[in-house]
Amino acid sequence: MKYLNPILQGFYPDPSICRVGQDYYLVTSSFEYFPGVPIFHSKDLIHWEQIGHCLTRESQLPLKGVNPSGGIWAPTIRYHKGLFYMTTTNINGHGNFYVTAEDPSGEWSEPIWLSIGGIDPSFTFDENKVYYTVSHPDANGSWGIAQAEIDVSTGKFTSELKQIWEGSGGKSPEAPHLYKIGDWYYLMIAEGGTFFTHMVTIARSRTPWGPFESCPKNPILTNMQSKNPEIHCTGHGDLVEDHFGNWWIVFHGIQIAQKYMTHIGRETLLSPVVWDESGWPVVNNGKCIERNSQAPLLPGVLMKTEAEIDHFDDDALGFHWNYLRNPYIDDYDLKYKKGYMTLWGNSYEIHDLDSPALLCRRQRYYECEIAASLEYQPVHENEEAGLVIFITGEFYYKLVKKKLNGRYILSLEKRADDFFQIAALLEVKDEKIYIKVEADRLKYHFYYGYTEEEKILIGSASTRFLACEVVGRGFTGTYVGIYASGKGKKSVSPASFDYFILKQI
Repeated sequence: MKYLNPILQGFYPDPSICRVGQDYYLVTSSFEYFPGVPIFHSKDLIHWEQIGHCLTRESQLPLKGVNPSGGIWAPTIRYHKGLFYMTTTNINGHGNFYVTAEDPSGEWSEPIWLSIGGIDPSFTFDENKVYYTVSHPDANGSWGIAQAEIDVSTGKFTSELKQIWEGSGGKSPEAPHLYKIGDWYYLMIAEGGTFFTHMVTIARSRTPWGPFESCPKNPILTNMQSKNPEIHCTGHGDLVEDHFGNWWIVFHGIQIAQKYMTHIGRETLLSPVVWDESGWPVVNNGKCIERNSQAPLLPGVLMKTEAEIDHFDDDALGFHWNYLRNPYIDDYDLKYKKGYMTLWGNSYEIHDLDSPALLCRRQRYYECEIAASLEYQPVHENEEAGLVIFITGEFYYKLVKKKLNGRYILSLEKRADDFFQIAALLEVKDEKIYIKVEADRLKYHFYYGYTEEEKILIGSASTRFLACEVVGRGFTGTYVGIYASGKGKKSVSPASFDYFILKQI
């Protein structure tokens, strides 16, 4: 049967998966965004519903002053004897830690911080032992895969850290997962870096400590040689056996927007796995990954999907909403005006290494409509509120209403590194305003009007200046959202948004 990749659209990288009976749970990286580590549930591996986040409190996820692409890297989720475990790295915090929960959609525990560093930690539960596997440098500073035994009831290590595999020869061996399958221990990792040389490789041993034999067909997953114009940078995988005995791998990759660039970022994909006569896994019949995929699927079970339009009628926000770093929660108010999200701009702007009044969600489609209605009468000069499209505080577009020289102004602003441009500046009426962006793979087109139907073009901007490859060594994707700022002081002017739209076109 046919299905479409990615199975999670938008910036959802570094996926990890586990199964409990006939239920599947998946987590991804979240970097500098709060809450952290989104968690999803599925019955068929294709349709997913976000059921919460693993890190919902600042005590679990301190993000003050975190640079772009800092924060949470590469989580792993596992289940053992009634308890879920999620282990990950806060690259700007105390390093590696894990949290636990009996109900993955509920509150997770406070972090148990680990004394062994490195990145991309993973747990393997094997009879009465638990192995902690991590990407870690050796005594000479060369990165490889290391392992120690751990008591997960305390977080204390019960053996020394030992290097167990240096990889198959590619750079940056990382994302290790150890599996006990039959009489073998399989160690699957990512190599080649997370861009166009990305790949998944695997080795095996009769013991969890090696020596590990590299698969003769490595890499078992890569799109390096693909002529496919859509999917590239595939890697960072995790295996799961479904409840019918079939095997699968989740991993991330990118969809190309233009000239080997993506601004959406790394997304979660799925492919079938079979085992050859020598006991090695074969991904997608040994072929490169394509958007149009085929496999013997589980019976389809539709799940609740993200809303295309948020009317802000509920008492709480949907799980798809994020804040940039740890929010100042008093800046956000669903009760000030019924059916509206009201933002109170704080002193910070979108480029500050703090938490501006910004409510954002992942751009999930290249061809999409992004829109909001705004009621806003700024009192002080330069106060502003409106729509933002951004990937970091140095690469963004914003369409905001502000007060300038005593007049209400709509301003379209563009920033790419040290280049800043006010692309349009026009006076607007003192009434409700509708602001809209229509996006394709190459351009964002910005509009406004005084009714939902009215659409006056203000200007356009290239998507390439938000591309991960232009931004630099960045790991996140583009976010879209609503924003307000007092520009150096706390705003006294409420910015009330009646709705927010993100829908594919």
